[in-house]
Order: sequence, then C-alpha cells, then structure tokens
Amino acid sequence: MILLRILCGFAFALAAHSIAAQPAAQGGNRPALDPATLTQQQISGVTVPEVLYQLAATYKAAGDHERLVWSLQRLIVLQPNVGDIKLALATAYAVQGDKSRTYDTLLRMQQQGYGYDLGDNPNFEKVHGTEAWDFIVDSLRKSLAPFGEGKVAFTLPRGDHLYESLAWDPKRERLLVGSVRDGTIQIADAQGRLKPFIAPDAGNGLWSVYAMAAVPEDDALYVASTSSVYFKGFSQQDFGKAGVFRFRLSDGKFVDKVLLESGNQPNTLSSIAAGPGGRVFAADGLRNIIYKLDGGALKPMVANPRLTSVRGLALSGDRSRLYFADHTLGVFGVDLAAGKAFDLGYDVARLVLGGVDGLYWYDGTLVAIENRMSPRRVMRLHLSDDGRAVVRAMPLDAGKPEFELPTYGAVAGDQFYFIANSQKNAYDAYGSPKDASKLEPVKVYRSNLRFAWAEGGVEMAAPARRPLSTSKPGNGRFSNVEGGSNSVTGD
Repeated sequence: MILLRILCGFAFALAAHSIAAQPAAQGGNRPALDPATLTQQQISGVTVPEVLYQLAATYKAAGDHERLVWSLQRLIVLQPNVGDIKLALATAYAVQGDKSRTYDTLLRMQQQGYGYDLGDNPNFEKVHGTEAWDFIVDSLRKSLAPFGEGKVAFTLPRGDHLYESLAWDPKRERLLVGSVRDGTIQIADAQGRLKPFIAPDAGNGLWSVYAMAAVPEDDALYVASTSSVYFKGFSQQDFGKAGVFRFRLSDGKFVDKVLLESGNQPNTLSSIAAGPGGRVFAADGLRNIIYKLDGGALKPMVANPRLTSVRGLALSGDRSRLYFADHTLGVFGVDLAAGKAFDLGYDVARLVLGGVDGLYWYDGTLVAIENRMSPRRVMRLHLSDDGRAVVRAMPLDAGKPEFELPTYGAVAGDQFYFIANSQKNAYDAYGSPKDASKLEPVKVYRSNLRFAWAEGGVEMAAPARRPLSTSKPGNGRFSNVEGGSNSVTGD
C-alpha cells in the first residue's frame, strides 16, 4: 500500500502544525487546532513538510479524503521532486472516484518519466473501465521497461564490507573501492578481485570510508571519513569525528588530514568533490552543511535548515561552480567566485531531479544517479552555456533489474562505474548487519557516458535566468528553498 507507506513513519506532534499554520490568537495565545476543522487555506499555509506528512496520515486513517488531498497538494508544492507524494495524491483522487484528476495526475507523471504497474492496484478500481485508463496504465507500465546499453562490469566479493564509494585513477587505469565497515580502500581488477591499497592504522587514523575523490594532477586521493558505528574499529571516544584525509594516488601513502572541530552535534562527512590545487569540498549529509577546505581547515560554505539530505557533489570542469544534490529537493549550484547559490533550472513538466544520490561532472554535463525515482535510473544532464540550466536530459540506463539500490560511482574516461545494489539498508541503526547471511555481493555497473550523445533524450528550453541567491544570514532565500538562510558565505 503505497499511500500508507509514504504517509507513515513521521512522529511530529500536531501541535507543531498550529504553530506553523495558525495565526496568533488574541492575547498572544495559540490554542491547538483540531485537525478535523482545518481549512484548505490553513493547510496551504504550512511550511514544514513533516507536519503535512503527519496530517496526511491522520486524515488517511480518519477517512477524511478532502483534507488528505489538501495536505498532499501542499506537500507537492514543497517537495515537487518526490514521486511517491504525487502517486499518493493520484490514489486519493481515485479512492473518491475522481477520474478526471486521477488521470491528469498520472498523465503528468508519465510525461515526467515515472513508471508504475497500476493495472491490478485495488485503490484505482473506481477509475477503471475507460479507454483513457487503459492508455494510462499501458504508458506507465512501458516506462518501467529496462533501457540502456550498460552492463554489470564485475561483482565484488560477498561479505560484511559495505562498499559505498568508488574512485578512478586515470594514470594507472584502476578503480578504487572504499569500505564503510573496514575503512579500507582496495584496487579492483576487471573481474572484481581486490588488492589492498590503503588501510586504517595508527598513523593515518582513518575510519569509515564514505566517499573518495581522485585528483591525478596533484597525485592526490581525498577521502571523506567518519567515525561511525558502522566502522568495525569504532571507538566511543572518536564518536562524532569526521574529516578529509589525503593520500598519494600513486602509492597510497598517507599525506595529511583535516578534521572537523568537535561540537554539540556529531559530524558526518558523506560526500566529497575535489579539483587541482587543493580545491576540496565535503558535505555532511545529516547536518546538511557543505564545507570548503580553506587555510588548512574545513569551513562551512553552504548550510540551510530547509535542506533535507545533501548527497552528491560535483565540481564543474572549469572549477567555477559546485553542484550538489538534495535527496528530496533536487539539484542546486554555487557560483564559487561570487559565493552565491542558484537553482539548476529545468522544465519541471518533463524532468524529475529527485532522489539523487551520486552526482558527477562529465564533459560539460552532470551525471545523476536517481534511486528514489521509479524506475531507478542514471541520467545525463546537458547544461546551458552558463551551467545554470538543463537544456537536454538523456537516461543512460534505467529500470535495470540490477538496480536494487544504485548509489555512488566514479567517472572513468567515457565510462561510468557505480554501485548498483548498495547493501546499506541491510544494516541496522547500530551499524551491524540485520542478517549477515543475506548480504549480497555488490554489483559494480558500467554505463557508457557518450551513449546517444548527439541524439535522443528530452529536449527543453532553458528556463528564464534567475538571479543568484543573496543568501544573507537569517533572511532572504536559498534558491527555491523558502525561509531564512545562512547558506553561502561572503554576502
């Protein structure tokens, strides 16, 4: 039941809604409102998605379809790249027998690239029986069909390793594989056999390897490492520590490291991007802060309370822009010279940029791994001359049976290697395998980055140029994220 699955799991008090949506009562008091009495205008004024999820779950349980629809409509405004919300809205329309709005919602989703098999879904029984419905079901089912010429390059050894990161060494033409559990970095050959390269020791102090970035021009391998409970060598005294570690790309020799300062909250570095001359950026995907290596320290560059989960980072070829993906909100950029953020513009009626984990730069394009999309896919995004808009989008591979959970990868010349079936969901909150016997060997997939380079894909006119965000602390806007911002330094 997709509707129940996406509406449940949120435990925010409904009192938070009255704070977000209710005007102050006379005398300054804010009595809690009864959810059953909220108007469409009040629900449309909510700015906190978690509150809307809780309201939607409440209305679903109570059978209040009208207010359920209002809540989902507002959620789509706040989180337009989350397909599950749109499908839940179509389901809510269908349960009421509203064929027109059900069909319209599903057709719009199909045009954006979504695919589902709804033919036997009992929630849509009331909207069956028309040619339009049959067409929609057939179109959505066709969108699930496997697409692309990519194949599994090799399979890594089975075991309790949690391989989550790859890096490519172009000078020696070798692929590096990082482990969250072991903290090791190994060299993989074409058959998936591994050879030791870097391991944690007293000299380097390496912890879980979450992300890597190779800079062959500087003979550098930068590693985003965190002392997490997933690390087999975890020590309580190191809890919450994280940093960027530099090794020589040629031989793995440890060079130096820069750790984040300890504070009231634990640090986690989960993604990294780097370029020649010591340009290094790393992101904390839990606290949603992007750091820049500057003067021997990691200094906050981007932060905003509206961000939900910062994932992939990608540095443009001319090193003038840093792109980053928020798993829920989409893809954004930062003009590094100006120190200001911008939306990555695109035609929202024809493209979805949600659920992006890995994000990479290749020959003037961005390569995005969308694992929250249905079907899961790898997209190549051709950009405008200024790099601030998508003018054409092409799936490289989509809907492949191996794509159980594609996450992160590495550009290797004209090839793209990535993890197709991450095992991270097979671990519990304490960092241990839920059932070690069920851990699957990790498949490393290979896509051709020049697939259909000059043809095919979704063409779209570049959106009107939007001004860079001023991103002044405490006010203004951070790109399309509403509310106060302390996002980018320098303004």
